[in-house]
Amino acid sequence: MSRVKDLEKKVYNILENIEDNEKRAKAVAHLHGVSLAAVILAKKSGQNFELAAMAGLLHDLYAYKSGSYDDHAHRGADYAKEILNEMNLTTPEETKIICSAIWNHDSKAEVNEPMDEILKDADVIDHSLADPTKSVKEHEQARYSKISKEFGFS
Repeated sequence: MSRVKDLEKKVYNILENIEDNEKRAKAVAHLHGVSLAAVILAKKSGQNFELAAMAGLLHDLYAYKSGSYDDHAHRGADYAKEILNEMNLTTPEETKIICSAIWNHDSKAEVNEPMDEILKDADVIDHSLADPTKSVKEHEQARYSKISKEFGFS
């Protein structure tokens, strides 16, 4: 099995502890959607798509597990590091790249490292396209506008 599939299995096992079926389904859909969007963006920009997939799978896992979005990006990066170290899936440098992306993913107005930007854009894509009837969140509008131009969305 690939390390992305191994991580996916671990993430879904953690999400099984969410008792509310609707919340669990939304968590799975969002993490999977962000992971998929991150792979597309990484391949388009020549970045490591495997690390992008892993960052997408892990980016909000702490919030879903804990039930709290309070400082979820920073706490989520720490939690992701624990999981990656426990599973021995990544090198220290790869773990650093993934955790940096998770740490920074909520700072949509800032520009950081390439993988950080991929995860931010992937998160915005999933937020904006998972339910296209909803308005784009105010703090994500500039990033969504840039993505829309890049992909030729109308």
